Amino acid sequence: MAKKKQTRHKSALKAHRQSLRHAVLNRQTKKTIRLAVRAVVDAAKAKDVKQVAELTAKAAAALDKAAQRGTIHWKAAARKKSRLAAQAAKLVASAAPAAAAK
Repeated sequence: MAKKKQTRHKSALKAHRQSLRHAVLNRQTKKTIRLAVRAVVDAAKAKDVKQVAELTAKAAAALDKAAQRGTIHWKAAARKKSRLAAQAAKLVASAAPAAAAK
């Protein structure tokens, strides 16, 4: 711990330590979200309907958890979930006719 100087308050030093810890946790959480969303998009591009549904649920759970922790705003999480679900549905719909043609 840094030695308390004349103009540094004890509470400010603690707040700074906390902000550093929270920054690390927030970075990890956001990385988890990005990886989950990327997995959904990759599965959709591969036209794997079953895996898209499974991974979309996992990505939505990761977004909800991030919103609950305060890493991202709850409306941002809802918006991202909605857009991801719409994108997944669109790709699944385009994959369905292709599967029926086989």
